This record gives sequence, structure tokens and C-alpha cells, in this order.
Amino acid sequence: MLQNNALLAQLKQQIRDNTPRVQGVIKATDKGFGFLETDNGESYFVPPPAMKQVLHGDRVDAVLKEDGDKKSVEPETLLEPGLERFIARIQKRDGRLSVIPDHPSIKNALKARIKRSLDEESIGDGDWVVARLVRHPLKPDDRAFFTQIDELVVKADDPAVPWRVTLARHALEQASPEAGNEWPLRDEGLQREDLTSEPFFTIDSEKTRDMDDALRVESRPEGGWRLTVAIADPTAYVEENHAADLEARTRAFTVYLPGQNVTMLPEVLADDLCSLWEGQERPVLACSLDIDADGGLGDYRFFAASIRSQARLIYDQVSDWLENKGDWAPVDEISEQLKALSALTEARSAWRTEHALVFKDRPDYVFDLDDAGNVLNIRTEERRIANRMIEESMIAANACCADLLADKVGHGIFNVHRAFEPDKADAALEFLTSQQIEIEREALLELTRYRELKRALESRDDAWLDARLRRFQGFTSMSAQPGPHFGLGLPAYATWTSPIRKYGDMVNHRLIKRVLKGENAPTEASAALTEQLTERRRLNRMAERDVKDWLYVRFLTEAAKQQQEFDAEIVDIRRGGMRVRLTANGATAFVPAPLLHSDRDKVAIDDKEGRVQIEGEERFKLGDMIRVALTEAREETRSLVARPAA
Repeated sequence: MLQNNALLAQLKQQIRDNTPRVQGVIKATDKGFGFLETDNGESYFVPPPAMKQVLHGDRVDAVLKEDGDKKSVEPETLLEPGLERFIARIQKRDGRLSVIPDHPSIKNALKARIKRSLDEESIGDGDWVVARLVRHPLKPDDRAFFTQIDELVVKADDPAVPWRVTLARHALEQASPEAGNEWPLRDEGLQREDLTSEPFFTIDSEKTRDMDDALRVESRPEGGWRLTVAIADPTAYVEENHAADLEARTRAFTVYLPGQNVTMLPEVLADDLCSLWEGQERPVLACSLDIDADGGLGDYRFFAASIRSQARLIYDQVSDWLENKGDWAPVDEISEQLKALSALTEARSAWRTEHALVFKDRPDYVFDLDDAGNVLNIRTEERRIANRMIEESMIAANACCADLLADKVGHGIFNVHRAFEPDKADAALEFLTSQQIEIEREALLELTRYRELKRALESRDDAWLDARLRRFQGFTSMSAQPGPHFGLGLPAYATWTSPIRKYGDMVNHRLIKRVLKGENAPTEASAALTEQLTERRRLNRMAERDVKDWLYVRFLTEAAKQQQEFDAEIVDIRRGGMRVRLTANGATAFVPAPLLHSDRDKVAIDDKEGRVQIEGEERFKLGDMIRVALTEAREETRSLVARPAA
């Protein structure tokens, strides 16, 4: 009997080994069937009965079946679930409890149980929860999907649903950290210069409370300027490894969402003790740097100080005054500095244009909300002269920080950005060659050569080329070691100008203070910390995007009902259609292929090249400006649908 069982097992294994199989990720459709997409781009049909055993996003091993020219697969083994911890809504039907995952491609109602520590009576139909998938039909000994509800996120009728759900989705904190009332100043071994009589000023948005930079500008007799950048000093209150420091390290950044900020530090520090309020004496870490008349950076000096900001200025007011608009005017002592800072900014911008790189001006979109979280308006906020004044001052100060840390310490928290990672450089080179742009590979990997290439490409003013090339480019990451920042065109870049909002800046503050005190620096930041900072920054940006998408849908629901038209830029082209950004408010909408032409067979989409042909003629490409009409605003998926305007 045992012998026969062993032979049977061996026979089954032989059959399995000889059965054609494929591995890939499940993609569900609204029609009950799905597809398995392999890593090499192949796609196989998954029939409806087989789809009942899997969820969108599952990575599976499947049996390949062929019926003439038709191929399909039957998932057999789960390699990696597409759903583990997830956000869902409660469904209560006839005494049965289920959850519906908050996912655009998963419509299944999954049976659920509630964690013992939760009160089932307090959780109602439609409420938002955090759940976990604990059983899967493709797992050994599991027959069906089953989930556990671990946390109530927010009640269905709470106005804060978009914020609470989004923060929970990305496992981000829902509120600012708690704190005690005692925060003594700790300056052991650090001498502070008294600059409280100097006319420092801040420039921020009207609603900003965590003001972390103040400026002082003086014109030099020999030409150029001396700029003193004074930065809030939370490390004067928060010792390393204090509970508040450990919490800040975990959070890594303040999360900025429309209508709500979740601070990295306790609010008593972020918005009060450390914030550079007008008329209040505050400890700062400062850098005084010389800037030549042509915008080049000269000598710099870091030091600790105490200041008292003498003016709290607002971006638009300053810009209006410099442009001879409006009735507001600063006092004389500040007005002369603003004129000098404006001239300094133009000089620095010109210098960076020639010797480094500058970002293209893109507007910000500001959400005006009422107390209930309803969107009253979405305003376009251009980068005016006052915004650029602060930006250029911070870039200059951060370049000095990178130089100091690289020279005196050898490590820190650096922002490193390589335009093209080595594994994508060959593909980018092949693409540029196909566009009759003949360059050497080094132009993609060496900073000095890349600067020349970037300027040459920008001079072409080709939106399609720029959009296509971005697909090959890398992202900014945090590194303990100095490295080039290709986006800015600088050999190294380390921020220290936002320590209230960024933990990496607090780390750099502590290193600068060690240099000032003549102490040996500690060992460099661990890879785990720099990876965490990079990951948390990614999660924060995703959370900001997700809340904005939710609010955009709510704001534009009436516009979709009326099929209102908007100017838009094509920002992405995929096999299923195009994604566009509305220039009036920054919202993104999807234009599905069936809405491009009544006959889908006449639409040819080349997602690799970013082009769309209709009836054999090119009609759309990446970077094009087009006119679209909104057709749907779907709150359940936080998505907008549009069609090309007639």
C-alpha cells in the first residue's frame, strides 16, 4: 500500500512536471473573467470559474490549457497574495458579516470575523475598517476567502472619511504626536550668537504655522550679497533618543494634506516653541553665505544663534509689492532687504541655469475647504517672485550644508538623484538614438555631461520627447553618503532647512552642531534609516495624491454631470486609454479607448511610444494639450472619466 502510494505520488509529480505551466499576476475585469500577465509581457485568459479562486493582484502558478488556437490558464498555486492588509467597507446582510475591499478591481464581498478586542455592535454597515486576508482558496487546507477585521477606521457618515481612510490605507499616523509641557532648552557646549536685534523676516503662506526659516540680506560694498539663513532648531529641545525623537524618526516627515497636517513633532514644538513667530525670541541654527554679483556661491559659515523675527510676510503680498501691485508695503528696513533678495534670486537663478539646472515652473493647486471638509474652490497658485526668493535661498543653504558635511563629517542625510540608473541607461540611449539624438552613454550617467544634454533637450521644447524620456528616469533617494543630484545639477545636496518637518534635517542639524563644537561625528546613518526616510516620503506623497483625488471627484461631480469641458495635458498613454491633467485645477482624468472613437477597432494605441492613431492617422501623443469633457466622477474609485471634446 505504501509502495503504491509512493508510486502514485511519483506519477503525479511526473504529470505535474510535464504539464505546461506559467507564472504571473492576476488582472481582474468587470465582466467576471480575467487575465494572467507574465513578467515578460505575455497575457493569458482566465475564465470566470477560475477567477472565483483568485483576487486581482494575486501572483500565481497556473496550468496552461490549449484548445486549438485558444489558450487559457487555471490558477493552481498561490505564490504571493495581492491582498493582505487592506481597507474595506463593512457589509451586513441577514446577520452575516462581510467586507468589500476598497479597490477598483476587487468587487468581491469577503466573509469576515471581527477581532475579539473590537465591539461588533459599534461597527455598522458601510463603516470603514482595516482588515486582513487570513484564508485563500489556493492555500493548502483553505476552501474559501476569509478575512479578519482588525480596526475600525471611521464611521460611514464622518466628514473626515477621505483623510482617515487614506492615512489608514498607507499605515500613516492619524494625528500629531502627544507631548508633555516641559521642553527646556538644551545647549550643552554650544555657543549662541545674539542676533535678536537684527531685522530677520519670514515669508510663508498665510495659513502656515510651522515657520522654520527666516532670512537676513545685506548688499556687500564689493558687489553681491551676504545672505543669512536662520533655521528653527528643534534639536535644541529634543535630545537624540528622547521619546519625541524616536517618534519623529518613525514618522520621518510631517504629512501635508489638503485641510489637515499631521506633524512629525508634537504641535507644541512644531507650531509654537520652534516656529519662528514674529516678535518671539527663538533658538536657530544659521548659515551666513556670500553670493557674488553673478550668483555664484562664495564663503559660508554655520553657527548657532538666537533671533527674533521682525516681520511675518506672506508670499502674495511680497510678490504684489515687488510687482508694484496692491496697497500693502513693508517697513523700510525690510523693504530694502526684499529688493536685495529679489536681485539675489535673479542672479542665483541665472547662475544655476548656466552652471547647474533649474526646474520648470509648475503651478500648485490649493484646496479651499469649509469646516466639514467640503471643497469650496481649487485655486491655481503660481510660483511668483516671492516663492522663488525662498526657494533659491534654501537651495543655496542646502548646497552649503552638503559641502560642509562631505568635507568635515564624511556622511549625513543626502538627497541623491541620478537621472538614469545604469540598468535603464541603455534603453534611454536607444530611445534618444531613435530620435536622431546622437550622444554618448556617459551623458546619461555623468553629471557634467548630463547638464549639457538636459539644456540641449530643453531648448527643443518638445513635450512628447520630455514625457517619453521621463519613463527611463530615476527617483530621488536618501543616502548616508554624498552623491550627485542630477535634477538640480549639483554635485551634492543635503537639506537642513526644514527640521520641524523632516527627520533627516534633524539628523543633519546634529551633525552640524558636532562640527561647531569640535566633536567627532558618530557613525553614519544606517541604510535602514535612509531606506525608511525614502519609503515614508513615498507614502506621504501617495497619501497626498489619494486625498486630492477624492476631493477632486467630489468637487467635479456637477461638472461631470454637465459634461463640462476643460483644457488638459496628456500625461500618460496606456493600452486602455489616456490619462490627462486638467490645467484649470490639476485633477487627472482617464480617457478610455472606447471614448476615443465609436469603433474601437479603428483606435490603435502605442503605449510604448506614447501615441494614439485613429483611422490610421496620429491624433494624440504624450505632452499634447487637448480639450476634454468630463463624463463621470466615480467616488467609489476616486476617479474621473473624460472624452475628447467635439
